Amino acid sequence: MRANDTRYLLSAYNDEKAAGGLRPRFFVRNYGCQMNERDAEKLRALLAQLGYDAAPTEADADLILYNTCCVRESAEDKIYGHLSRLKTRKATNPELFIVVCGCMSQRAEVAETFRGKHKYINVVCGTANRHRLPDFIWQALQTGRQVVDISEDDGVPELIDVPVTTREYPHKAGVNIMYGCDNFCSFCIVPHVRGREKSRAVAEILAEVRALVDDGVKEIMLLGQNVNAYRGEITFAELLRRVHDENPSLARIRFMTSHPKDFSDDLIAAVRDLPRVCKSVHLPLQSGATRVLEDMNRHYTQTQYLELCAKLQSAIPGIGITTDIIVAYPGETDEDFEETLHVVETVRYASAFTFIYSKRSGTPAADRTDTIPRKTANERFERLTATLYPIMAAHNEARIGQTVQVMVEEAPDAEGKGGKGRTDDNILVHFNYVGQNTPAPGDIVCVQIDAARSFYMSGEA
Repeated sequence: MRANDTRYLLSAYNDEKAAGGLRPRFFVRNYGCQMNERDAEKLRALLAQLGYDAAPTEADADLILYNTCCVRESAEDKIYGHLSRLKTRKATNPELFIVVCGCMSQRAEVAETFRGKHKYINVVCGTANRHRLPDFIWQALQTGRQVVDISEDDGVPELIDVPVTTREYPHKAGVNIMYGCDNFCSFCIVPHVRGREKSRAVAEILAEVRALVDDGVKEIMLLGQNVNAYRGEITFAELLRRVHDENPSLARIRFMTSHPKDFSDDLIAAVRDLPRVCKSVHLPLQSGATRVLEDMNRHYTQTQYLELCAKLQSAIPGIGITTDIIVAYPGETDEDFEETLHVVETVRYASAFTFIYSKRSGTPAADRTDTIPRKTANERFERLTATLYPIMAAHNEARIGQTVQVMVEEAPDAEGKGGKGRTDDNILVHFNYVGQNTPAPGDIVCVQIDAARSFYMSGEA
């Protein structure tokens, strides 16, 4: 049966239910990265196509879908905790329908755990076959049996025929341009659950961007596990230029996540020359020690990374560089950690996501026996943040007294207080608004900065 046939059957099935009362309602809980957030938006739109209405809370839903993440152990632990509560709820309401999809369920051992120990879950699918969700739901409804399917279909796993009409922020949206990763960093589970790199067609990407712009979107983020490894008919830098030039009403264009080894001079030039491409780059470091970088299979040295950052800062003065850093990777010595601090102090990041190493079974690093004691890991993490936060604060404090352009995310109240938005380089700004015509989300206002902290600035618009 084709997916569209199943969509029709499910929609008719839910219409019939609605005739006797309320239409069944759904709730999607998302975990993880910006790509997962975009996937979750499309899954919500798909469920609406199938005849379900959105529930205001999980407690009000007849169908609950978890779009999962497994990058760190803590994410999986949180999901298992939420699932245990759903098991209790289903014991009193057997009609509750539960779907688990995404990166965590794509792991074969997790899928088998769901099959064996979590029979209360109705449907388990992965990252590469979620467009078959209508088939899986229909099969589970008709047979009364659990459906577990994490098979990988050919092609790019994009729900291209599902228009998203509801977004958390109506004025901004992500667009997935490629999936998967070919780098196989020794600590990372992503290539094992997202598969090898697959790029979407240029025409398909541009059509999605145009549709979003027509729907009022002012800011687009181009997304990929390794976004600058895009290998469509053109390079990523050329794609960035096309998105920019073909959508003049688009106020801001961002992209993430970039791999340092794939950041070309042409891409630096595109970020420099295109006025509506944000002057902000997320450039994961992971470790500042060349020895550890080689062990991680990162394909660059400390020197190469610092040279790239220097190129960016020279070509684009004031650019905000953000990063990811892992502390206590197996075998990391005190000297290795000092090298990481050296890079932090040299680059002077605008912001950073920092993590203590999390073992992921199935990755090469998971077999290491030279793990770092928890006490040492915590001490290093505290030293890292103690180094980072004053740098981040200084980055923001340098703007006190300046006027910056802020795209509004939350409008100020009737008294002009409580506005929130972000700068071009993605720094959060709290602002009060003075004047007529209170700005709405998506508007750009000029804010004079009068105070700053590590993670935000504040001022008056």
